[in-house]
Amino acid sequence: MKLILGLGNPGTKYEHSRHNVGYAATELCAAFFQVRLKKRCFRLYRYAKIDRKGSANLLVQPLTFMNKSGEIAKYFPKQDCNDMIVVLDQMDLPLGMIRIRQGGSSAGHNGLKSLIKEFGCSDFVRIYIGIGRPAPGVSVVDHVLSKEDDPRLMEGVNLANEALCALVEGASVKEVIHAYNRKVGPH
Repeated sequence: MKLILGLGNPGTKYEHSRHNVGYAATELCAAFFQVRLKKRCFRLYRYAKIDRKGSANLLVQPLTFMNKSGEIAKYFPKQDCNDMIVVLDQMDLPLGMIRIRQGGSSAGHNGLKSLIKEFGCSDFVRIYIGIGRPAPGVSVVDHVLSKEDDPRLMEGVNLANEALCALVEGASVKEVIHAYNRKVGPH
């Protein structure tokens, strides 16, 4: 089973913030496959199942805050990291650009740090959505939690969704990297 994690912060206060682009991309993916994200009782996540070509995929949005995303690992104790995809924000990419890679370090991202610690591996696929660096005088926290109305951000979310849907449909990671890596939406 592929476990697809869209990272973000729960609650209406954080909706449409730069930090929640992982949530946004997984919501688009759920809509594309006509499934609904729902919450199970006593679980710290929302999920939707997608069955494609005999392959089970589970879209998951951790309902912990970003820096505690890994707390959901206890619900997936036998998950193979090679069958995980994580969609998240990345300040080191320009607004709206996406980058796809397999494995690597957390690069200082607290959501990834938590996932790597709790799942005990880092070999999963990452789909990074560029949110750009903060303007001079703006803190990182204020930057990632700010509401963004620049259309380039949604273009990045749309590209990430396209890449994610291609992976769910059975495209290889290499094919998706070749097709989408470092792409920027039209503007």
